[in-house]
Amino acid sequence: MTDSTHKKGLIRRFFGAIGGAITWLRRVFTNLLFLLLLLFVFAAIFGKEERLTVPQGAALKLAPTGFLVDERSPPRGLPAFLGGPPGPVETRVKDLVDAIDYAAKDKRISSIVLELDYLMGGGLSKLEEVGAALQRFKSTDKPVYAIGDNFTQAQYFLASHADEIYLNPMGSVLLNGFGAYRNYFKSALDKLKVNFHVFRVGDYKDFIEPYTRDDMSPASRENNQRWLHELWGEYTEQVTGLRNLPPQAIDIFIEQLPQNLRDQNGSWAEAALANQLVDQLASRRVAVKALQEKIGAGDDDQTYKSIDAQPYLRHQRLTQLAPKPGSSKVALISASGAIVDGEAPAGQIGSVTLGNLIAQAREKDVAALVLRIDSGGGSAFASEAIRQELLATREAGIPVVVSMGSVAASGGYWIAAGGDEIWATPSTITGSIGVFGAFPTFEDSLESIGIFNDGVGTSDLAGTMRLDRPLPEAAADVLQLGVENTYDRFLRIVAEARSSTPEEVHKIAQGQVWTGRTAQQLGLVDELGNLNDAIAGAARLAELEDYELIEIKRELTPGERFMRTLSENIDARIAAGIQSNLPLGAWLSSLEPALQPLAELQSYRDPRAIYARCMACMAP
Repeated sequence: MTDSTHKKGLIRRFFGAIGGAITWLRRVFTNLLFLLLLLFVFAAIFGKEERLTVPQGAALKLAPTGFLVDERSPPRGLPAFLGGPPGPVETRVKDLVDAIDYAAKDKRISSIVLELDYLMGGGLSKLEEVGAALQRFKSTDKPVYAIGDNFTQAQYFLASHADEIYLNPMGSVLLNGFGAYRNYFKSALDKLKVNFHVFRVGDYKDFIEPYTRDDMSPASRENNQRWLHELWGEYTEQVTGLRNLPPQAIDIFIEQLPQNLRDQNGSWAEAALANQLVDQLASRRVAVKALQEKIGAGDDDQTYKSIDAQPYLRHQRLTQLAPKPGSSKVALISASGAIVDGEAPAGQIGSVTLGNLIAQAREKDVAALVLRIDSGGGSAFASEAIRQELLATREAGIPVVVSMGSVAASGGYWIAAGGDEIWATPSTITGSIGVFGAFPTFEDSLESIGIFNDGVGTSDLAGTMRLDRPLPEAAADVLQLGVENTYDRFLRIVAEARSSTPEEVHKIAQGQVWTGRTAQQLGLVDELGNLNDAIAGAARLAELEDYELIEIKRELTPGERFMRTLSENIDARIAAGIQSNLPLGAWLSSLEPALQPLAELQSYRDPRAIYARCMACMAP
């Protein structure tokens, strides 16, 4: 070895040692970070709750994120801030309502402040439930304030319950009414040579129209216009009443928006103020300063005296007095999402999963059961399996009350027919009593690129229901007869539950969609009221004065709890901010409903491919 080679070896070894030390330090640092993250998560999940101090005279700060839901979706792998896919951003309605009701009775809480910038929507029915809780809070002579940089239609509905609304001078109140729009694909499918086979009963059953037409059918247009106008009437009536405005003030504001903006030199905020939609224009700093004068300063000059709703609710629930031994129980089960056959996670209604929860209620010896339904339907077979579990509960002497959320239509109404009483809010979307069968075949598409299908079978029906073969006429007859039989069964179930006849039910069925208020007038619903009203109704049926409310739900696995804790309060604000502020995010979100019908049909797993599903039933 020469001297030069020896020197190069020393240099290489020197820098190699430095590189090795850096790699070692990087691994140690990464492992330490991971261990700290694990400690944080396990402390959050399994650690003891610290004692919460509620400042005397503090405001309860309500800052819901994402969409209002009855049941939160399960975590989807890693949270977004660790590289995972973005999950749904959701706030549970019952959590908001409980926090407000606790605060109404808490002498330490002086007021509520609504910060709604990250609320993305959730259906008028859910907004009404939170609004009703705010009204109960105000009835205790405690004020409600709302501050915001901008107010969307959903955000403004809640803000209108406030005694004072503060809007950023650069902000806006975006009111535009309710609409039901979708994409139609028939011409595209024709060009792709896709044959879509549809079997249905009812002129108004329009779930599958996007794949059989290029526009909305006259029957669908008539039906959708009716319930949309009814819901918009509910919205405007409540908002104008809360703001002490003339009955047509909201409609006039929207119709004259261009002129309103011209009058205020293009300022949306000034236009909202001039039309009395808000009380004061104030930047965030000025609004906080005003709240400090009314409520008191927080820990620093940048905040007002407040406590966040989530930790407040958690501690209030923990500090409530334990129920007396042997006290009667009313069970609450939430059923949200599309109805599918078999097992399903939260966010869907699995016939086996929900059936097991209903059976658990019977085993827990509850005095009454409240089933909260928020679903536009799905598998007809799964819907009937769930209804049978409700009937078994009633046969065991346990009253069953159904509380309809934003939507309880088609298969959702099929399930509801198993209850002793059905409650809905005035703005619930329900009905859509009808069924259909549908699936595409691609034989012409495949032949156009040189792929053919051939074979033999023991009967003319052998090999049918394949995506790569044409549908024989005999198979089409079988499917249509199955759909008609299922529709007749649906009519008989509703007629028996509502003390009517199949002929009378058919007049208001055929896939027609109704609001909760109209459904009550038609006899499809017993009472109008929110979830708390339905729970009180269940207690009345069970002849209870004092009772404990218990929630029966699918428990998260340790892994799901781990992931939820990681993403909670971090992903929510990030995702909500992106989706609400970036046009691209909103555009990408708008694409999802376009392909939703086909994706849903694959997920329902109905053994006969017959569905009770309402496409129009998407609460605005």
